[in-house]
Amino acid sequence: MPEFRVWVRFSDATEGTVKLRELIFSDGRPVVAALRDPREFAHLSVLSDTVVWANGFDLAPEYLYTNTKRIVAA
Repeated sequence: MPEFRVWVRFSDATEGTVKLRELIFSDGRPVVAALRDPREFAHLSVLSDTVVWANGFDLAPEYLYTNTKRIVAA
């Protein structure tokens, strides 16, 4: 079963994994529901300091930061 996670690193050296499974399966908007397909979820990139998907969905950097399981690099 796909885990729907992304790994991020921020300019303050905070890095880690953001679990998105709950968001993707609880949000009924078509643009989000499309990401339930692991092939669609895999089509992500970084643009303007945040994660965006090929279908146009994006997440605010603040959301990613708040939901990162933090590992602060020394």
